Amino acid sequence: MNASDRTPADLLRSALAADPARPLVTFYDDATGERVELSVATFANWVAKTANLLQGELSAAPGDRLALLLPAHWQTAVWLLACSSVGVAVEVGGDPADADLVVAGPETLEAGLACSGERIALSLAPLGRRFPAPPAGYADYAVEVPSQGDRFAPFVPVDPEAPALVVDGRERSGAQLVEQARVDAATLGLAPGSRLLSGLGYGDWQGLSSGLYAPLAAGGSVVLCRNLHQLAPEALEKRVESERVTDTAA
Repeated sequence: MNASDRTPADLLRSALAADPARPLVTFYDDATGERVELSVATFANWVAKTANLLQGELSAAPGDRLALLLPAHWQTAVWLLACSSVGVAVEVGGDPADADLVVAGPETLEAGLACSGERIALSLAPLGRRFPAPPAGYADYAVEVPSQGDRFAPFVPVDPEAPALVVDGRERSGAQLVEQARVDAATLGLAPGSRLLSGLGYGDWQGLSSGLYAPLAAGGSVVLCRNLHQLAPEALEKRVESERVTDTAA
């Protein structure tokens, strides 16, 4: 990857320039049987649309704080990179009452209502389906995002030294996040083309790094598995083989 990349959004741009067709995030939910594979280009398109939603429709700006109340999921990964694109700091599992915006899933809708700013709800249903009706107090992500533009440009350049992520009680700038992701990638032995299978949650740095940032920093990809504990050992062995997994963090 490009040594000059200093934010997660920079890493994604470099991945897109290098090989847009290769897989980036392959997502499994072993409670529902869902499987979604996103190439770099497809993932980047989702990120651009979400960043345009953030900056345009939701009027988010650099320095704003977003409470991210979502599990490990491909759409959560999209939001993490979209916030990096705009310059919005993500507080994973943060207090909605202290946030400028909140993004919540089906299990965290009630908690998210404490946010006095914009609220976005994700159904997390297969194929990114919308809710039958938008939850009270929320806009439905699946309704709002499709009409957004496929290209994104921030109104102001994102400062790599500004806060980008808060998790485990620690705040990291974009530059610190990228640096740590590179260290983690080296520790895991990741290289361009690596396929890392992660069954870890997104509630701490280890899960976020293994499930997104480290593979992205290495020029690899992630097989992100939610509810992996429900998968039988022999089925996991078949997945490792079929997905050409080179490393695991489950």
